[in-house]
Amino acid sequence: MQKPARHRLVVLFGGVSAEHDVSCVSAAHVMAAVDPDRYEIVPVGINHSGEWIRNDDAIAALTARAALPSTLSTTGTEVTSGEILARDASPLPTVVLPLLHGPHGEDGTVQGMLELAGLPYVGSGVLGSALCMDKAAAKVACAQARIPQCRWIEYRDGMGSRADLAARVIDELGLPAFVKPANLGSSVGISKAHDAEELTAAIDLALTYDEVVVVEEAVTAREIEVAVLGNTAPQTSLPGEVLPGAEFYDYEDKYLNGTAGLAIPADLPAEEVARVRELAAQAFVALRCSGMARVDFFYEEAGRGWLLNEVNTIPGFTPSSMYPKMWEATGLAYPHLVDRLVELALERHRRRSGFSTHR
Repeated sequence: MQKPARHRLVVLFGGVSAEHDVSCVSAAHVMAAVDPDRYEIVPVGINHSGEWIRNDDAIAALTARAALPSTLSTTGTEVTSGEILARDASPLPTVVLPLLHGPHGEDGTVQGMLELAGLPYVGSGVLGSALCMDKAAAKVACAQARIPQCRWIEYRDGMGSRADLAARVIDELGLPAFVKPANLGSSVGISKAHDAEELTAAIDLALTYDEVVVVEEAVTAREIEVAVLGNTAPQTSLPGEVLPGAEFYDYEDKYLNGTAGLAIPADLPAEEVARVRELAAQAFVALRCSGMARVDFFYEEAGRGWLLNEVNTIPGFTPSSMYPKMWEATGLAYPHLVDRLVELALERHRRRSGFSTHR
């Protein structure tokens, strides 16, 4: 049997967003799992100051499962993104694996840079990344595709007063309600408001992270997630269920105190498993996703049934992350999942490179 081709895999991690630490842990896990015979690994970190770092400082951060240093040591090397991504840096074909959660990584900005560089990369393109990152825009697109969702209100800072927003939320959605920055992930900046005072504080907090916030009705429902893998013909995993250890699945519950439980596969009737997998694929297509995504739902067993929560185009790859765990439960082991993502990146790149640029 012919050995698979070897590739240069550039792992981008860190970043300037509030999800920097999560990204570093994701990258460390990927680095430990991939087959060195198949990949020449190039870890590239981006620190909070926006400096691109490789060599000793990046590797040390990965080994320690820590954030990247804000300044370079004598053994670190600062480079430009162009130097890192240069196609002639290695005789091997290059594929980029962006593990940059949140803004300036998951929102289409890095994807645009990679498009200009002509490099294949794992995950969704510019539009799909930007659309899924912006919770408000994603909700509009999914509503157009007739995908069921919970009720929500979008607010952009400066377009009406915050006091008017709070009054509208109480009138239209009621309390409690969830307040989220539109362009962030890992539950950073999200609050559950139980009364008017908490609602005002939650809006103020969310607006420290983004100029657009989304306020959603609070639903009494199970939290079910589905992993999606593919390009034009997406495949879906068995669903998993999040069992929050806190009042809701917040940042501390996900990454710090380890109190959240995960049930994979979720205990659901067969017909509901089929339905949520179908809806996950529909959301993936409606939001122009490619490569991978984790699609999160609420399940109101005695009410409206399935309600789409959000779609994450660069889901966590930490040891406790749902995305790789759901694929493992579906029969795709972690190293093979990375292999498949690289294959999908190359497939998408070949297809897009074949488009005509002439009149």
